[in-house]
Amino acid sequence: MSFKNEKLEEFNNYIKFRKVAIIGLGVSNLPLLDYFYEKKARVVVFDEREIEKIPKEAMDKITEYSFEFYLGKNCLENLKGFDIIFRSPSCLPTRQELRQEENRGAIVTTEIEMLMKMCPCKIIGVTGSDGKTTTTSLIYQILKKAGYHTYLGGNIGTPLFNKLSEINPEDIVVLELSSFQLMEMEVSPNIAVITNITPNHLNIHKDYQEYIEAKKNIFKYQQEDGILVLNYDNEITRACSKEANGKVIFFSHKEKLDNGIIIDGKVIKECEDKIRKHIFNGDDAILRGMHNLENIATAIAATKTLVNMDDATEAIKEFKPVEHRIEFIKEINKVKWYNDSASSSPTRTLSGLNAFDEDIILIAGGYDKNLDYKPLAKSIVKKVKGLILIGQTASKIFDAVKEELEKEEKDLPIYLCENLEQTVKLAQKLSNPGNIVLFSPASASFDMFKDFADRGNQFKNLVNNI
Repeated sequence: MSFKNEKLEEFNNYIKFRKVAIIGLGVSNLPLLDYFYEKKARVVVFDEREIEKIPKEAMDKITEYSFEFYLGKNCLENLKGFDIIFRSPSCLPTRQELRQEENRGAIVTTEIEMLMKMCPCKIIGVTGSDGKTTTTSLIYQILKKAGYHTYLGGNIGTPLFNKLSEINPEDIVVLELSSFQLMEMEVSPNIAVITNITPNHLNIHKDYQEYIEAKKNIFKYQQEDGILVLNYDNEITRACSKEANGKVIFFSHKEKLDNGIIIDGKVIKECEDKIRKHIFNGDDAILRGMHNLENIATAIAATKTLVNMDDATEAIKEFKPVEHRIEFIKEINKVKWYNDSASSSPTRTLSGLNAFDEDIILIAGGYDKNLDYKPLAKSIVKKVKGLILIGQTASKIFDAVKEELEKEEKDLPIYLCENLEQTVKLAQKLSNPGNIVLFSPASASFDMFKDFADRGNQFKNLVNNI
């Protein structure tokens, strides 16, 4: 007998002829156009971009389905009289127009929140300031290796809302969740993971506390049988354990925990009542750096109740770096080039620097998210033999590094470039055999590129054409 998702059927009946707003035509919301057309909802589309910047695929669907639409920066002035509103993650729920509709009685939600509310199977959700994509992908691969029928979604993979009718109770959904997706969410995954919390997206969130509170929603609505995986070494995530409703599993590379998953040198161990069992040697992984050992330990903690360790370790051994995350491109004249474009914050670039023992030519800089570069400056002075800067944050990184150089009474050649092509040509001149050229911007991409993937792909193309 095939499974029938009663929650989904109830929603589909509710949505018929209802007035539905879809705000933002990004990856997660685009499939909703097809879904709600088929369910006979009365859809109105909003996007703050002008029509020439809307993907052709989206405008073709809007035209085909005869949906009403409002575009441009003032489009939400027309957000009135809706039954349910699906906001994109970039449209924060604190927007005045959304609050007004909510106060009038509208349901304000997201594709990912409704997926989680109606999903019939176990969900593993991963959030954090750094490492969440690699950790999420590791969890997915471990579960697949163990034989589970698994779905990957959220910030990575494909939007899963349209696949709800296919998902069965014995499957597992794995989601990467950003602070924007979690903000004001009222449902939590069965297994929740927070890799770490450090300042990020402060150009969008009201303040750091709002960012932290958004992250906490990943576990706030868990039941007593829920599992929360936390980084013991991060003060904020460690404190989250006091608010947990279910079981907490810590991981750490700094403390020899009595219970949890620890990293002892390069060896990952499972600890139960002070008894430590060897699980995995980091030298057997393709992934580089302590931050990736932490990602591996996190994935093991998240899946330990679901899989045997043999399957987990085999999956980890086979796992290759996710694109744009310390991704090896090629070796040119005994110089290795790496693309770390996904490192859009200082802490992520710090992890990238610490992954190498060789002398590094670092290319950094990009869109300003109002982050502090002073902590990164210390590692740049210690690990980098040549610094090449571009983008809005070039001057901030320059000032932070100069200040640290003066404190340390050291010298470091620093160069400013206007575009990515110049940085690659300069890095080639500056590098010597045995060096690493690392493109790790420590900044967002939106000053010069569509997104971090576009930025990384352009860098890889330039390197591959040398």
